[in-house]
Amino acid sequence: MSGEAFLSIENVAMHFGGLHALDDVSFEVERGSVLGLIGPNGSGKTTLMNIVSGVFKPTYGSVRFNGKRIADVPTYAVCRLGIARTFQVVKPFANLTVRENVAVGAMYGRNGGRRSANASFERAQELLEIVGLARVADRHASDLTIPDRKRLEVAKALALDPEVLLLDEVMAGLNATEVDEALDLLRTVNGRGVTLIVVEHLMKAIVSISTTIVVLAEGKKIAQGAPAEVLASPRVIEAYLGTRYANRQRQREAQP
Repeated sequence: MSGEAFLSIENVAMHFGGLHALDDVSFEVERGSVLGLIGPNGSGKTTLMNIVSGVFKPTYGSVRFNGKRIADVPTYAVCRLGIARTFQVVKPFANLTVRENVAVGAMYGRNGGRRSANASFERAQELLEIVGLARVADRHASDLTIPDRKRLEVAKALALDPEVLLLDEVMAGLNATEVDEALDLLRTVNGRGVTLIVVEHLMKAIVSISTTIVVLAEGKKIAQGAPAEVLASPRVIEAYLGTRYANRQRQREAQP
């Protein structure tokens, strides 16, 4: 990891009428890192992912990627600059095969203009090998299990040739074995040079994969740092477990 901050979130706010979904959020993401983005339900995590990927335009603030302001860039253009994402609710093209689903991304992503149809299908097959879906490449996406649909979601995003991949709860609903397999997959993706921003509620997963954690609560950033440091923060404990639990924790720590 070079230590270079190539994605910057700068004083970002998102207001929906009187609701402040995000308020003055700032942090930087280093090239090659894995940043865990956590917080209670309603804290603004998915809203922030929508802003970075171009789905929403922030009320104020900016997002810079490789030095370019992208907060006002449409979603398809953000994708072609090198930022891709997955979604909490996976919706593959149900009537296409697994290989065809991934080939669509390879055709229309960042490097799609330089690929023939045959090259796109070859790229799709390569990615299916990486995510462990080569065995079902010719099946319709509608026939896949939930874990395999999540793997397909990652493969579709990787087909866009991203430098940054935004992952929105790709481990939700998986059992312990499936979570471990998903973590192995994400480590493989990161090892191939893709920077990851991971939104996840499973603390085990976040701690084991993240180099840095950012915590949101009620639309504000309340902590940032190494996983062990952040999860020991009283503010973070309070945000997740409530004031009463945080106070008891402080009292225990104060006892000789």
